[in-house]
Amino acid sequence: MTSPLVAIDRWPVTFAAAAVVAADGSVTRHGATDRVVRLASVSKIITSWAALIAVEEGSIALDTPVGQPGCTLRHLLSHAGGYEFDGQEPISRPERRRIYSNTGIELAAAAVEQATGIAFAEYVDEAVFEPLAMGTAALRGSPAHGVHASVDDLVALVNEIARPTLLAIPTVVDALSVQYADLGGLVPGIGTFRPCPWGLGGELHGAKHPHWMGATNSADTFGHFGGSGTMLWYDPDSDVSLIALTDRNFDEWAAEAVPLWSALSDSVLEQFSLRDSDWPLSP
Repeated sequence: MTSPLVAIDRWPVTFAAAAVVAADGSVTRHGATDRVVRLASVSKIITSWAALIAVEEGSIALDTPVGQPGCTLRHLLSHAGGYEFDGQEPISRPERRRIYSNTGIELAAAAVEQATGIAFAEYVDEAVFEPLAMGTAALRGSPAHGVHASVDDLVALVNEIARPTLLAIPTVVDALSVQYADLGGLVPGIGTFRPCPWGLGGELHGAKHPHWMGATNSADTFGHFGGSGTMLWYDPDSDVSLIALTDRNFDEWAAEAVPLWSALSDSVLEQFSLRDSDWPLSP
């Protein structure tokens, strides 16, 4: 059977690589999956994972105040802290709207750095990249969008989401659950939704339509796409993950990227979703 991943060869980009991780742990790859690219906002999942490790270590808590009055680490990791896309001044009180914010993620990372006494790039390396053997991954710049990594690195990450080893299962259940369920907001480049569900660090598909995930992805699907033309999701209902990285900025082909990513997602689920998941985190 032809892999649905061959579709990426027809994308309007000069480089694309992808992988699917199936429920049985098998990995299907296509393209140069060892090539390192900037993940852009897919970095937010990695940054949040590191923050949750710091929480479990007792260095900080999800209800630790960070930023403006009433704002906590949990608010920042779920884009509910009231900060604009880029800017240190809040534009709303916490928990009023889902305002997608690089600043919020950067404030969260800075709080972890202060709490642990370890530079955040070093902390991510020691807490996430090294134990998961993400050998070519590195944080170079903003924790909100500065991770560089390969598809092969991200296979290790989605395996960690699906079968956590660095975090306790209740922590991962929390991360993959809707935070502040009633909030509406904007998914940049996609549209405004009410509600606009988000977990800790990653977006949740919910009932959003149209969307960059597939029409057949479950509402519980957790993932992110990046402005550098990158995307990743994990669907706990089918226990299937998809990673696709390119070298073309999303803004340059957004009108094509969204339906292409969605179509690939549906094709992957059609081929690899053979049964309901028995994963311990699935609903």
